[in-house]
Amino acid sequence: MSEFSFNVKHTDGVVRRGEVHTSHGKIQTPAFMPVGTSSAVKALTCEDLESCGAEIILGNTYHLYLRPGQSTIAELGGLAEFNSWNKPTLTDSGGFQVFSLKENVKVNEDGAEFRSHHDGSRHLFTPESVMQIQHDLGADIIMAFDYCVPYPAERSLAMDGVRLTYNWAKRCKKEHERLSGSDRYPITLFGIIQGSTYKELRKQSAEELISLDFPGYAIGGLSVGESKQEMEDMLAHTIECMPADRPRYLMGVGYPDDILMAVSYGIDMFDCVLPTRNARTGNVFTSEGQITYRNAEYAHDERPLDPNCDCKVCRRYSRAYIRHLYNQSEITGMVLATYHATYFYQNLMKQIRSAIEENRFEKFRKEFLSRYHSSDD
Repeated sequence: MSEFSFNVKHTDGVVRRGEVHTSHGKIQTPAFMPVGTSSAVKALTCEDLESCGAEIILGNTYHLYLRPGQSTIAELGGLAEFNSWNKPTLTDSGGFQVFSLKENVKVNEDGAEFRSHHDGSRHLFTPESVMQIQHDLGADIIMAFDYCVPYPAERSLAMDGVRLTYNWAKRCKKEHERLSGSDRYPITLFGIIQGSTYKELRKQSAEELISLDFPGYAIGGLSVGESKQEMEDMLAHTIECMPADRPRYLMGVGYPDDILMAVSYGIDMFDCVLPTRNARTGNVFTSEGQITYRNAEYAHDERPLDPNCDCKVCRRYSRAYIRHLYNQSEITGMVLATYHATYFYQNLMKQIRSAIEENRFEKFRKEFLSRYHSSDD
């Protein structure tokens, strides 16, 4: 099994075209990871994901811990064997899900105690237990347990978030190293930078985590309610503190214009439930902007979801038909819309990578956004 590595293959200014190597294969970057919360991207099979061009998916530590439990997945050979996705997988830390429970979570130096959203049972996540869970799940890339504070956050709370994130990261790294000797294949641990919307805290968090020498770093705590300008300002400031030879992962950001913005600063990896969740609820992203296909205006529309898309859904099915399926609660409608949404995002990343290789990223970005926002006029 191959060890983890990251290589920058080409640059266009600060924009990067790279390649991540894992035991389950390569990931071309910039990359967008479809979110498979419970070890599946809702409405899609692994064959669907592969035909859309996905090279890595994300699994959710919190949800998989609760059901079916990491021991069950470990007994069945880890995520790759369990769900037959024989390509790279990343699992998140569970921190965002735990802290989104708000009144049902108690945080202290040791970790976070929370109640299951399924049955109200009490559980404790510590840096050590989160490492054990993720090692049992067997993802290629795992994330350190972090403290994601809500937005807006008082400076004192943001400071607590930075302090606990660093202290927990140290414990995560120690436990990760202890567990690594018995893994089926190499597992790589990334750190997560926090700091809310405070530049000095972002810098502090980045410097503290970099001192721990993780193979990759994520920017957490953005796209949690702040304005787009605040998000860009924090991203621009934080990325200046991050090493150029490690993957940079912006967590939870999924609008196409935000992805293009973040790529322009040198981000390599993204994830978000937005495209697939929206697709299942009647809204899809297209090259000409978002369309809410469930609306009455599409009842007789013979056009595909995206006239500029060559995916199998857009080559065959009309907006009118997919709208009909949705309004009849036919699961096929969700499947078709989700397939298109996943293909659209993977194709966008492919176009971004090609533009970087040809030193025309900024031109591509402007042309894409001009077409994408054309319906806004």
